[in-house]
Amino acid sequence: MKRVNTKSVKVGNIYIGGSNRITVQSMTNTDTRNIEDTVNQILKLEEEGCDIVRCAVPDEEAADAIKTIVNRIHIPLVADIHFDYRLALKSIENGVSALRINPGNIGNVDKVKAVAKAAREKNIPIRIGVNSGSLEKNLLNKYKKVCADALVESALNHVNILENINFDDIVISIKSSNVMMMIDSYRKISEKIAYPLHVGVTEAGTVWRGTIKSSVGIGTLLCEGIGDTIRVSLTGDPAEEIRVGKEILRAAGYLSKGIQFISCPTCGRTQIDLIKIAQEVEERLRNCDKNIKVAVMGCVVNGPGEAREADIGIAGGKGEGLIFKKGKVIKKVREDLLVEELIKEINKLD
Repeated sequence: MKRVNTKSVKVGNIYIGGSNRITVQSMTNTDTRNIEDTVNQILKLEEEGCDIVRCAVPDEEAADAIKTIVNRIHIPLVADIHFDYRLALKSIENGVSALRINPGNIGNVDKVKAVAKAAREKNIPIRIGVNSGSLEKNLLNKYKKVCADALVESALNHVNILENINFDDIVISIKSSNVMMMIDSYRKISEKIAYPLHVGVTEAGTVWRGTIKSSVGIGTLLCEGIGDTIRVSLTGDPAEEIRVGKEILRAAGYLSKGIQFISCPTCGRTQIDLIKIAQEVEERLRNCDKNIKVAVMGCVVNGPGEAREADIGIAGGKGEGLIFKKGKVIKKVREDLLVEELIKEINKLD
């Protein structure tokens, strides 16, 4: 799959854009001023495989907390700033790896220049984040509604502000809670600029609904080669954002490391509690980084075929199941022992 060619931008110790791998991001939902809660949440995100994390910086106390937070975590931290350019300056001083601001809403050009100068000195990129929920009034008046063209124009206006002061270490996001508008916006902006794109459906919803919307929106763009870093925005534990994001990358063919998990939807032929078994196997393998394909199938119709195509798998029978490994049946196991025996065999794989 050919990706749209974009500029490579360094965020902490990670590069995004260009030919670099697509990274998965999240944002803390703790009060940044509560250092312990914020650090603990970021460490949990790291365990799930988060590449870059963002924290809200609404005031000076939060900006001060950044200094301690960055020294206790292991991934790049992005400061999310609105309106007050001084918070951006203090966040830079306190060690953030990137800023998320809109140059047009932090004051006059001198204030923007001050932020850009400080960012340039520290090799810190700026992510311009345009959101359908906070579009400028002049653009709403021009287009009479929120639309892809208005979002793209907003982003380009912010880009122009930075480019006019010779700052081009830029990442762009154009997010909407409307999936089709989001897709249209990213398609259009990708034709106009070569900066890396941070892709996501904003305010996507709860874990269930938000996962579906994000998978459609982000997945569509990734399959078209658009997107250099992604965030799945969910109302819930941010760790879920990382799990979903990684699965989207895997489904789109951008992530090969880790488990590829296949399980059948079950039908009237199934004679074992496959739903329970599949859920337990998936949970047991959640943090497994082996590059293998695991199949959990319910019956003898498609089961043996799928299991043989996998590195390892189960094909259910009546109160029992066959375990396949590298295309061969290695054992027949009682239903109550299937999960444990399958996990044992997976642990033996290289």
